[in-house]
Parts: sequence; structure tokens; C-alpha cells
Amino acid sequence: MRQPITVIGIGADGWDGLGGAARAAVEAAEVVFGSARQLALLPATVRGPRRVPWPSPLVPALPDVLAAHADTRMCVLASGDPMFYGIGVTLAKLVGPQALRVLPQPSSASLACARLGWALAETPVVSIVGRRPETLLPELGDGRRVLVLVPDAGGPAEVAKLLARNGFGDSAVTVLEQLGGPAERVVAGVAANWSRPPGDPLAVVAVECRADPDAPRATRLPGLPDERYDGDGQMTKSEVRALSIAALAPAPGELLWDVGGGSGTIAIEWCRTDPACRAITFERSEARRRQIAANAAALGVPGVDVRGEVLTVLRATDPPTPDAIFLGGGLTQPDLFETCWERLRPGGRLVANAVTAESEASLLTWSAAFGGRLGKLQVYRAEPLGGFTAWRPQLPVTQWSVVKNARLDEKSDDSR
Repeated sequence: MRQPITVIGIGADGWDGLGGAARAAVEAAEVVFGSARQLALLPATVRGPRRVPWPSPLVPALPDVLAAHADTRMCVLASGDPMFYGIGVTLAKLVGPQALRVLPQPSSASLACARLGWALAETPVVSIVGRRPETLLPELGDGRRVLVLVPDAGGPAEVAKLLARNGFGDSAVTVLEQLGGPAERVVAGVAANWSRPPGDPLAVVAVECRADPDAPRATRLPGLPDERYDGDGQMTKSEVRALSIAALAPAPGELLWDVGGGSGTIAIEWCRTDPACRAITFERSEARRRQIAANAAALGVPGVDVRGEVLTVLRATDPPTPDAIFLGGGLTQPDLFETCWERLRPGGRLVANAVTAESEASLLTWSAAFGGRLGKLQVYRAEPLGGFTAWRPQLPVTQWSVVKNARLDEKSDDSR
């Protein structure tokens, strides 16, 4: 951009709430962009800039809009803090932070916590604007406080229904509308009994979580009960799943390839460890792909990317490079390991589980070539036997975990 873009946070109090620097930037601009609601907050006395509402959809059109005004002094209006789920983040990615001058106002989360007396630093914020409401589910826990950014006036009722369907019907729900403005309003109720009509679309929903006494726990830690998943039983069982996720060692923002998705358990629990974790799961069965998507939504990570058979997909497309790969099936399939290993980034982790002798033989071969750690996992579960209890062994699982090291990789190539 030839001219820096000034991005101004404007609250529900409009022009009166802006500081001197923000007002001066608006008055000095040649064009001001914003939503129709935001532009309407500017008084008629501000006559210098041309007011242009954003097109819809915005993000695909944004590069052309900015390019058409590259020689002008641009000002962009945003709600509250532009860098808090706002247009400022999108612009920074598009034109670079050096091309922006950001003048924020208090965010909706700051204002909500100020009204409620909650500690902002200890309160998670979940946005369901442009996202499935189920995204909220991994944040729920008895006694926890959560703020939810909603897309429209129907958002509070959607949040209340989600809570009631998932064992948190007794949760206290508070809707804070038009925070900081003359029309500010606060309404409260209980999720299971929520019957209030839609209010103002500019709202934040505060949830004080109260779990039903018999509600099953579903924390972010791996190893959810097998009963939480629907499907044909093709899944990594909970005890082995917990050890497999631990070996994969997810970190915020990392991408997993889950090869042989089954019921989606590994990809789902990888993503549940942190909101920024991502996963692509590859599954040849169409019925299982549908089931993975349903399980992912039900457990709060609807963003899991479900694709077809891995080698077919990789021949036709080029998915993002993974930070970790889990091989849960197809270990004896020709070229599967070699293709996945080649795609794994240096320093990435690969974990493979085998239950058959043939698959175990493959792990032994790869371990000899690339190093890593081999182990055998045996789980016993208590089951009734007549009037007594017996320990029923599950299928033993051989697990290989390895970090891709460029030097060792080159060495193994030389040895072949």
C-alpha cells in the first residue's frame, strides 16, 4: 500500500467514544470502509471522507477493494479492538502489519468482564461467528466461565440449546448487548429454560458452566470413553489412544495427518488438545468419512478435514505439510509409509500402531532403518464372567514412534 491504512476500533458509543487521534484520522481520510452499522455511527458533520460499506462476502473481495484505493488515504472501522477477532487481523495478513496503523477501543470481552466482575485473563473466549456452535464444547467444564461471541440475534438461544443438549442445562447464561453504548442491556437466565426472544445482534454471551450430575466428562485430555464415538467399532481404543496422542505430542497450531481414520478418534482428540490444533484424516470408506465428520462435530471440533484414501488424495492434491502423522491402518499397503514419511517435515513425529503380525513386521523393518522407539501395549478390561469378574485381554498393540531426523534419513538412504 502506498498509504498506510488506519484501522480504528469504534464502540457502541460511536463518535463520542473515540479519542482525538482516532477522530483526526477519520476526518483526514479520503475513504472510510466499514459495515453499514459502523458507518452509521459517524456523525453527519464528518463530511470529508467518502463512506464505503464492505462488499459481501468480504474476504474474497478485499484484495481488489484495497488495490482500487491504493493511492488514497484509507480508514477502516472495526468493532472494539480490531485485532480481537476483527478485520485488523485479516488486513495484517493481507498487507502486513507495517502497512497498518491500528487504534483500538476496549474489546467486547474486556467490557463484558468489566460488567460481570470476571478476570479477563482467566476467561476463555470462543467465537462462533462463521463457525459451528459446537466449537464451544471443548471449553465447557463444571464451574468454568466462558465468553461466547455470537453472529446474530439468534446466537444466545443457539448457545443455550447447545448447553442443554450436552449436559450443561443448569448453566447460567447472561447476554450483554450493545456494550458501552446508550442502549446497553443485560439479560440473564438458565440454559435449559431459555425462552427469551432474540435481542440485539451486537451481543456477547457469558456462560457460567454447571454440569448435570450425570453428564459424562469430556475434557481436553486424550482418552475419551469409547462410548463417546459412534461408528462400526473401527477405532483406536481409549487407553491406546491416550498413549498414541502422547507420543504424537501435539502443540498449539500444529497439523496432524491421521491415516486410516476409522471413527476419527485420533484426529478428534488431537484437535481437542488446543483450539489451534488442526487435523486431516484420510479414510477410504465413505460411510466412515461421514461418521468421522459427525463425531468431530459432536465432540466440538467440526473443523477436522475429512478426505478419502491417502495415496489417491496425495496423487490428486497437495495438502499442507504435516507436523505429525499417525498411521492407524494400511501399514502393509505398498508405498504408504514411504509416501507419508517423505511428506513429513524435518523434526516431525510419526506414530504407527500395528495389531497384526504382518504390520508388526513392517514396524520392525522401519525401526531398524530410521530408529525411534518400539513398544508393545497390552490392555485388560474387567468383564463379568458368570457371577464373578474376569480380566479380558484386548488385542495387543505394537507401537512405533519416531522423529524425522534429516541426518538419519540420509544415512538410511545411503544404506539402501
